[in-house]
Amino acid sequence: MAREARRLLIAPERIAAAAARILPLEPAEAHYLRRVLRARPGDGVEVIDGAGGLWSARLAENGGLRLEQLPSAPLQRSPRPAPPLTLALAVPRRDPDLVWRMATELGADRLQPLVAARSVVSERFPIERWRAIVREAAEQCERLWLPRLADPMPAKGWLSAAPAEDSQAARAGLRLLATTRRESLPLLRQVLMTQPQLAAVDVSLVIGPEGGWSPEEEELAEAAGWRPVSLGQTILRSSTAAVAGMTELAGWRSLRLSSPSSPSPSP
Repeated sequence: MAREARRLLIAPERIAAAAARILPLEPAEAHYLRRVLRARPGDGVEVIDGAGGLWSARLAENGGLRLEQLPSAPLQRSPRPAPPLTLALAVPRRDPDLVWRMATELGADRLQPLVAARSVVSERFPIERWRAIVREAAEQCERLWLPRLADPMPAKGWLSAAPAEDSQAARAGLRLLATTRRESLPLLRQVLMTQPQLAAVDVSLVIGPEGGWSPEEEELAEAAGWRPVSLGQTILRSSTAAVAGMTELAGWRSLRLSSPSSPSPSP
C-alpha cells in the first residue's frame, strides 16, 4: 500500500516569492510539520498551491522548505476540474464542519453557506474556522484545487439572482434545487444523466434547512430558473442531503471525464 503523501497547502503568491527555492514557513505550518508529523530536516513533503500546482520539497535545516522544482515549474500542473461544482447549503445547526470537509473531499469547487427563512442559527458563523477545515480537507484528500468557501448570505438573495461574478455561468449552467414533499419530482441522478455537455459552466445544487424551504423561497428559486429535484423517497437531514447530493454530482462528473465522448477540461 502506497504511503500517504504529506501535503502542505501554501498560497500561490508565497510559492512564487520563494527566493533560491527556499520557502519560509509560518509558525502554524512549522508546528504541523515538526510537532504533528514529526518531520526532520531532509524529510520530504509535497507543496500544493490550491490552484492546480504541486511541488516536491524537503524540510531545510533553517526550518523552511527547499523546493525541488522552480516556483514557476511545478512537478505537476493539473487543470481545473470541469464542469465546476457548487454546493450551496442552508447552514444546519449541527454538523456544518463535517459537511464542508466531506464536500471538499468529494470534489466541490465552490461552497456557499446560506441563511434560509427556516434556518435555526445558534451562533455567529465561524467562517475562518470553516475555511481552515476546507484547507485541511484539501491537503488530506490530495486534491490540487482548493474550493472557495464564500461568505454566508441570505438564501433569498442566492435563489432569486446569482451573484454578479457568477451571473454568466448561472445563466448558462445547471441550477438544481433539492426539495421534498412534492409529487412527480425528478431524481437528481435522472436530471444529471440527461444533460448535454456542460464542460465550461457551473453546476449548482442548493440544499435547504431542516424545516425545508419556505413557499416564497421555492417560488423565487423557480422564477429564477432553479430546477426542483428530489434526492430520494426518504426525508434527509440537511447535512445528509448535502453529502448525498454532492456524491451524485461528483460521480456524474467523474463518469463524464472518463467517457471518450466527453471533452477534455481546459485549464
